[in-house]
Amino acid sequence: MTTTQEFLGEKEFTIHHQTVSESCPSNIALIKYWGKYDNQIPANPSISFTLNHCKTNTTMEFLAGEPFSVHTFLAGNEEVKFAEKIEKYFRNIEQYLPWILQGKYIIRTENTFPHSSGIASSASGFGAIAKCLMNLDDTFSEKTSDEESLKKASFLARLGSGSACRSLYNGLVVWGASQVKGSSDLFAVPYPDEEVHEVFKNFNDWVLLIHEGQKSVSSTVGHGLMNTNPYADRRFQEARENFGPMKEILASGDLEKFIKLVEHEALTLHAMMMMSDPAFILMKTGTLAVINKIWDFRKETGLPLFFTLDAGANVHLLFPNNGSEETVKSFIETELLPYTQNNGVVKDEMKF
Repeated sequence: MTTTQEFLGEKEFTIHHQTVSESCPSNIALIKYWGKYDNQIPANPSISFTLNHCKTNTTMEFLAGEPFSVHTFLAGNEEVKFAEKIEKYFRNIEQYLPWILQGKYIIRTENTFPHSSGIASSASGFGAIAKCLMNLDDTFSEKTSDEESLKKASFLARLGSGSACRSLYNGLVVWGASQVKGSSDLFAVPYPDEEVHEVFKNFNDWVLLIHEGQKSVSSTVGHGLMNTNPYADRRFQEARENFGPMKEILASGDLEKFIKLVEHEALTLHAMMMMSDPAFILMKTGTLAVINKIWDFRKETGLPLFFTLDAGANVHLLFPNNGSEETVKSFIETELLPYTQNNGVVKDEMKF
């Protein structure tokens, strides 16, 4: 095995102790990824919006030459189980970063959003870690272009948490081989900005915290249950087919069709859960009440307020800044907030 000294060369003493810091946002999928193969290969392509304010901020200390170990702190509290998970992750990616096991790591991380809020902390968390690792890699490897470095960070983030690969880019992001040029199962790519109508570049995402506790079924277990789901193959095919209409919608700015497709994808995700064996339901009564309230509001006003769901009970409320947003915000605060657990709402927006 190559030693630390061989990696460090003449820089051994100056970089023995390095500290790097990175930030990475979360994302919310519009066309959902649910089901995967070995090595974090998605069973179908997905497309997401990257958020602006909901981020993970991570500082990574690397002490080269010390025995390999990982110590993690979340909001100042040591998390031993998370450290074990990161150790396993680092061992899994050694073939791509040959120096990675040649030292000790102290990782301090904080989220700008509440824990268990239905915002993907694994996506932002592994995205930030991958970016930190690429900063360290510049020390040990021949420096690559920013574009190549970002692509490799997306590749590495995917191996920690599938959807994390999408968080490395702003705006609309595609993961999985699809009709989008350059898309791949191995890393995410930004959706071509010039093919996106202006209405989709100024969008809000307010997350209603219907349930702030631990989910009854983890996303990892949920993905695994797709292996025996009798509707899985049709679902994977549908997701691939939905990329055609989505591309047309994004180019034309057709909000009505966008709403229909995004809500259908969200409900299909939860339908797959209900048809798993064993079946499970992550939505709560408040989730269903909010959905019905949104449908009634849209029918009465014609205003473009709609929803998407992650693998949980909380509701992502999507609406554009198109002149009607104050009416929408007032409705959310008076009619929908009562369905949250503690009047909880995280106000974010899509980042381009």
